[in-house]
Amino acid sequence: MDILTQVEQDYITALKAKNELTVSVLRQIKSALANAVIVKNREPLTGEEVLKVLRAEVKKRREAAELYRQGGRPELAEKETNEIEIVEQYLPAQMSAEAIETKVSEVIAKMGVTSSSDAGKVIGAVMKELASAADGSKVGAIVKKLLSGR
Repeated sequence: MDILTQVEQDYITALKAKNELTVSVLRQIKSALANAVIVKNREPLTGEEVLKVLRAEVKKRREAAELYRQGGRPELAEKETNEIEIVEQYLPAQMSAEAIETKVSEVIAKMGVTSSSDAGKVIGAVMKELASAADGSKVGAIVKKLLSGR
């Protein structure tokens, strides 16, 4: 079953169960996906494009949660964190930091990179290989850590 169908079914189930948070989050997801279709001139989204929209929704909520924590609003940060958990149900499982580090080390060795000024090239190559299995910010942090130690 594709993600769009799953979101729609879960939305209906959450409506019937009167789960307000889930209904709200799924409405936002449906809206973001509909907006992406509009931007794409009403052509259906590919699986990768759907995942890209969902990752953007997670990123938006992570940033909001961090800002709420900095602003002394832990209850709102908690709400954003709960929303992230709902959205992440539709994303593929993420790789562990150790697995990402192993892959980054392989790419660095294969490319022969020795300087941290080439971090962008390494990040691009790693993200191309890992696609949606790893978060770009985690990959970036690991690349910088490994290249700074050289």
